[in-house]
Amino acid sequence: MGGHTPVPMGALRGFLADLGFSDVRSVVQSGNLVFRAESAGGEELERLLEREAPLRLGLQTDFFVRTSEEWAEIIAQNPFPTEATRDPSHLVVMVCEESLASSRVDALRAAVPGPEVIHAAGRHAYITYPNGIGRSRLSGVLIEKTLGTRGTARNWNTVLKLGTLAACR
Repeated sequence: MGGHTPVPMGALRGFLADLGFSDVRSVVQSGNLVFRAESAGGEELERLLEREAPLRLGLQTDFFVRTSEEWAEIIAQNPFPTEATRDPSHLVVMVCEESLASSRVDALRAAVPGPEVIHAAGRHAYITYPNGIGRSRLSGVLIEKTLGTRGTARNWNTVLKLGTLAACR
């Protein structure tokens, strides 16, 4: 889930349960949820959640849904294994709404104002922040504007926690 409106995790879990999803679990206080859905693909679920959230939670936001198989691929395709081991909190995966055009990824690389390194494939971008995310001038706004799509980023520690939970489903 992307956005800046805080919602208690219990309310989000209840929201999904009320929509008929099962085994709803949250990871950290940032909108990360893992759940079972019997039908519907990721994009269909995203539209359902985006349609229902304003009605049930008073929340207008983007949702980014990936299957457990897609999440396992995100982990397996990490182009920065050294950084993932050495400094996982400074490696992020940005999950995007749309596939990333290579020309836009090149434009983002050219716009990087510091030592950050970007690799993108499909609807995901991997970004290393060697000097820290908080100190970087490579902001989410710059990334979304340059890539031409919305997204939400999670550090590698959270990516792995979500992967572990999703594998247990």
